[in-house]
Amino acid sequence: MLSYLKPAAVMLLLLTLLTGVIYPALVSVVAQVFFADQANGSLIKNEQGQPIGSALIGQSFDDPKYFWGRPSATGPYANNAAASSGSNLGPTNPALVEAVAARVQALKTADPGNKAAVPVDLVTASGSGLDPHISPAAAEYQINRISKARHLDPNKLRDLVTQMTEARQWLVFGEPRVNVLRLNLALDRLDRSRLNSESISH
Repeated sequence: MLSYLKPAAVMLLLLTLLTGVIYPALVSVVAQVFFADQANGSLIKNEQGQPIGSALIGQSFDDPKYFWGRPSATGPYANNAAASSGSNLGPTNPALVEAVAARVQALKTADPGNKAAVPVDLVTASGSGLDPHISPAAAEYQINRISKARHLDPNKLRDLVTQMTEARQWLVFGEPRVNVLRLNLALDRLDRSRLNSESISH
């Protein structure tokens, strides 16, 4: 009997060391050396170096002076990374139709002079409920509102959106997109620069 138990115990020990210690340690080292940003959560930091979010998880903005992201269907609150999910409502579901109509109305109320068509990604949640990006068209739709709220030249805002637009992955996959948190951080920097220039000129 011992002749069977000994090799089994040795194999258990070796496999435990290989798959439970050596392999995870090797993967962790490779990740930290070559993919440190991704391995640590793709964190976005403010100018003081403090983490304020992740490039992979959306944040909710409702102040008129900021770009707004996609709606989130996660519960119990929006952009809850612990409960990633979509609404699972079909396109003919009355609840979805009502939710989209309410979101369209909220956008029009925030910017009553804007007669452009509302981009679909501003009124529909993504499948994950955590999408951190919007389309360049969704950013363009909001420029008029933000320009008025911050007293910024709309063309400067357009230039900022262009600078912050990410291309298709490997120029093939997906669509051009804008990370909302990164865009809003850049927007705050642009606004501070404008205010500093105005204070110096006066």
